[in-house]
Amino acid sequence: MKRIILVIFLTFAAFTTFAQRFAFVDSDYILKHMPEYQAAQKQLAALSDQWQKEVDAKSQEIERMYKAYDADKILMTADMKKRREAEIGDKEKEIKNFQRIKFGPDGELAKKSNELIKPIQDKIMKAVQAVAENEELDMVFDKNSEIIMLYRNPRLDKSDEVLTRLGLKPGVFAK
Repeated sequence: MKRIILVIFLTFAAFTTFAQRFAFVDSDYILKHMPEYQAAQKQLAALSDQWQKEVDAKSQEIERMYKAYDADKILMTADMKKRREAEIGDKEKEIKNFQRIKFGPDGELAKKSNELIKPIQDKIMKAVQAVAENEELDMVFDKNSEIIMLYRNPRLDKSDEVLTRLGLKPGVFAK
């Protein structure tokens, strides 16, 4: 009987010794508390708005060109029509190229976003790593990532500790 109890105790001790410790953070919650992230978002929005206004102005110019072409089409020769259509086509290509350069996947907005956001992400990752090492955690998940979390114990949420490590005050925004 004593052997059975000893075996059960050692088995239980082995499982608890090798148990992994998990925690999660809420990256959206953390980012809402970071003034530098808010400033970066405002800067990106202003840049995007500026470029969108340029796109809108160019689109209006193309619309005016179309209307003028339609109004004058009756009086034009075939050669004149081709030249005006080519002008309009060139302007349309120009605006599409501008949009690609500014808003495309490798465009200026994406590059500026990476330039502004990457240092913030690195700062958060260092804080998460420090919290994880300090609390001897094995894994830390982001609540907002593609990983589905079916259950979470609120005591495992380390978002406030990450904010504290970043030198910010937690609790201002609701989770």
